[in-house]
Amino acid sequence: MRVAVAYEAEKPLVLVDVEQPAVGPRDVLVRISASGICHTDLTVINGLSPLPLPIVPGHEACGVVEEVGAEVRRVKVGDRVLAVVSPACGSCWWCVNGMSNHCELGGPVKKTLRYELPDGRRAPAVCGCGTFGEAMVVDEASVIAVQTDLADEELALLGCGVTTGLGAALITGGVTPGSSVAVIGCGGVGQSVVQGARIAGAATIIAIDLVAERREASLRVGATHVIDPAEGDPVAQVRDLTSGRGVDFSFEVVGLPALMVQAFDMARAEGAVTLVGMPATGATLTLPAISAIFSGKRLAGSAVGGAQILRDIPKFIRLAESGRFDLGGMVSKRIGLEEINEGIELLNRAEGIRTVIV
Repeated sequence: MRVAVAYEAEKPLVLVDVEQPAVGPRDVLVRISASGICHTDLTVINGLSPLPLPIVPGHEACGVVEEVGAEVRRVKVGDRVLAVVSPACGSCWWCVNGMSNHCELGGPVKKTLRYELPDGRRAPAVCGCGTFGEAMVVDEASVIAVQTDLADEELALLGCGVTTGLGAALITGGVTPGSSVAVIGCGGVGQSVVQGARIAGAATIIAIDLVAERREASLRVGATHVIDPAEGDPVAQVRDLTSGRGVDFSFEVVGLPALMVQAFDMARAEGAVTLVGMPATGATLTLPAISAIFSGKRLAGSAVGGAQILRDIPKFIRLAESGRFDLGGMVSKRIGLEEINEGIELLNRAEGIRTVIV
């Protein structure tokens, strides 16, 4: 089967033919029908993550189960499934206590060397998935069965970007009706934060992005105001829109420490600051200690938006089915697997919202 491999940092992916990985007792073979290209994949491909190269990128996808191991109970052959960024076994301490986004299987699953490459080396897959390929073999904890009429190219985005963004707004951040919200970074995850804030009933939603296309897309899905950071200090612009106080909820969805500081600064006293973007390995965040303490602001990281995939993805699917969440509008370009490097370059240039391999 063909997969795309990141051999060297900042180099084009290479399509190679590999033997189908063996299906172990807990494993599931999935024929991939659609895969999103996420900014986390770009971080890995550019060598800015702790994940080793070579590696098979991709971690949000839709497909059909073709084979299951003897111990698999979650899905069966023929099921339509989502591959998800964070495995959830459902039985460890973290899963049982409502924190499956920190499932103890995460480490072992993500380190598994699934692929034997043509040069003899073995390679893992991003998040234990490796959706940039024709098929994948994953632990059953990394897939969930779904029943919906949503298109594959839309449904795939729930495996990471949409769930992370919606979860950040509705779960980690806890946006409330009538509140004010600022979102820094309006790619696929940021657009989902904007929509989550709208669904939660926020009255003021400020979308901040350097790219005009993304600002305009944000207005279509719920933003009430947009800010171009190139036109002046975005913190000052946010405060101008909020009577000088700052917003009730701010979200950083890029992964740059400087923007995290901006998110902190544009939140009002006692406001909530949610950090969503994937930073480079070794990046550090520095805040003024006095402000961090006496402002009373709440600062929270947001792993997969705080979402519990078995509980929340079915809810998010219903939001899309009902038309309350616009999934179709998230897909800005469709490409074939052989065009994978074009899709990566679009992400490098911050063009479009979400490119999907179909």
